[in-house]
Amino acid sequence: MDSFDLSGRVAVVTGSGQGIGRAIAWGLADAGCDVVLNARRIPDLEETARGVEERGHRALIVPGDIRDLSESLADEAMATFGRIDIWVNNVGGSDEKTTRMLVDTPDDIFRSQLELNLTSAFQGCKAAAKRMKPGSSIVNISSGAGMRGSPFTGPYAAAKAGMNNLSQTLALELAPDIRVNTVAPGPVATEAFDEVLNTGGQLEAIAATIPLGRMGEPDDIAGAVLYLASDAASWVTGQLILVAGGRTQRSHDYRPRTDGAP
Repeated sequence: MDSFDLSGRVAVVTGSGQGIGRAIAWGLADAGCDVVLNARRIPDLEETARGVEERGHRALIVPGDIRDLSESLADEAMATFGRIDIWVNNVGGSDEKTTRMLVDTPDDIFRSQLELNLTSAFQGCKAAAKRMKPGSSIVNISSGAGMRGSPFTGPYAAAKAGMNNLSQTLALELAPDIRVNTVAPGPVATEAFDEVLNTGGQLEAIAATIPLGRMGEPDDIAGAVLYLASDAASWVTGQLILVAGGRTQRSHDYRPRTDGAP
């Protein structure tokens, strides 16, 4: 179990104001990290920071839109803690709460999605790699949508598909000093998930398409990140872990049995 101990290390988690990002930040603190937090809403960050501190570790809040902020974020982390051991590019989603076909997507919306979900991760990886020592780890948070066709959320899916390739390329280029891996969440019941996809409270219907029988929770994703960030994964790089309850790009036609059979 010592290989999961992250005591004395410093982690940066973007998009850590709520949801998956908050769970990742708290999970890293549970494992021993001081954590640098970033999101746009300061009250959300303050709540995440309190959770880190309640776990006995230091939290640094760096508010702002991560687009073009990565260098400043890294500088503040180094100025405060003197090191960056783990960098989690978690920011993602959509500022627009409308779904549409790709051919009906305005160019500016497409560009915005690439900037938020792909370019910001590219910038974060660059900022982290320049400051990390050998043995450090970058974890990018992608999406199951980036592993298959994704009707009506095409720009987001295209950006996450790009992130998957970005991670694999960086893993080869930065080896053996820095490991780069990706976690792709399936449907996780967060406020942002419901807003973007307009589920209208139909989460039970979505859960019925998942072989393990439930929606994901933020802690499910945090667990995968903790593994990849730890020494337990010291021989793992360039990998994509899909955390989706068995729901893969080939299992969307799954339906639970109703005849009582196992």
